[in-house]
Amino acid sequence: MAQVFHYSTNTLARASVVIALVLVGGGLWILLAIGRTSYITQQEVVREQPVPFSHSHHVGGLGIDCRYCHTSVENAAFANVPPTKTCMNCHSQIWTGAPMLEPVRSSFRTGESLEWTRVHDLPDYVYFNHSIHLKKGVGCETCHGRVDQMPLMFQQNSLLMEWCLDCHRNPQQYVRPREELFTMGYKPPNGNQAALGEKLVADYKIQSLTSCSVCHR
Repeated sequence: MAQVFHYSTNTLARASVVIALVLVGGGLWILLAIGRTSYITQQEVVREQPVPFSHSHHVGGLGIDCRYCHTSVENAAFANVPPTKTCMNCHSQIWTGAPMLEPVRSSFRTGESLEWTRVHDLPDYVYFNHSIHLKKGVGCETCHGRVDQMPLMFQQNSLLMEWCLDCHRNPQQYVRPREELFTMGYKPPNGNQAALGEKLVADYKIQSLTSCSVCHR
């Protein structure tokens, strides 16, 4: 019986398998790379807000403590967005006629809340509790960056799961004394984070929690 396929067909078949694997692998690599871009993560992207609130002015310039606005951060899962009344504690006395602050004054007059755009917006299937992280020595700056240097707020880190896991696996690299939680630009004594971190992990009874159910509930 005559041979149906030419001998070169074997080579073509092997080549097609290799090409298919390269294309599939390359496609997956491209998807993973795109998933880490700011287009997807929104990292370092300034979001439009109803009022251009400047953390660098209020925190860095005036020295307002994080807890003045985010009152529930030490005791609740959420660091609340302050009500308009908090803004008006000061702005009923200063910059009372500034056009930029008219949405704030209008909100106070009508009782309708300002619709702020959430900057650090985790997916709905992720559970995050601010209070427990603070109790374990994770400072605001660790996750949110140097907000005292941000004229307009943006997301400093990717918030990808791998970023969270890095801290959960190696908490000693990130924790700080509880009295320094709200300090911007904090530096460990003598620059020795390793020794301090190991001590705080023991003192604060920090566990390296990496089980899926910790965050995905």
